[in-house]
Amino acid sequence: MPKLRGHHLICLHFFRGDGYDAAFVENLKGILVRTESDIVDISEGGDDVCIKCPHLNGNRCIYTKDADENIRKMDKRALNLLNLSPGTKISWQEIRKMLPGIFHEWYKAECIRCSWRWACEKNSLYQQMVLAVDDND
Repeated sequence: MPKLRGHHLICLHFFRGDGYDAAFVENLKGILVRTESDIVDISEGGDDVCIKCPHLNGNRCIYTKDADENIRKMDKRALNLLNLSPGTKISWQEIRKMLPGIFHEWYKAECIRCSWRWACEKNSLYQQMVLAVDDND
């Protein structure tokens, strides 16, 4: 059962093969294969994606000085938008169905300032959702 933190429940839907290195990318691909046939276990803090991240130190992100605090805030926003909490078990397809209803707010709060946005912009689902945001503004 894949363990995923809040923001990964949204962002992984837009994965197109980019990452820090080959091991990180392969891990993401494996997680996504597992999400298609298994239930996702929502975690708090580091998850199955973070395990292969070169910026993980213990259970903290050290990407930047404030990264861990900012990521935890992002996780909280994602869980609030999805109306989920750590410990919940849910299918990937159920989460995907929720995305259109929450994406506008997520995009305005998180995507606009995300250093990984360039990677998501390659994804057709992301592109469609951004167009819907633009149409509503």
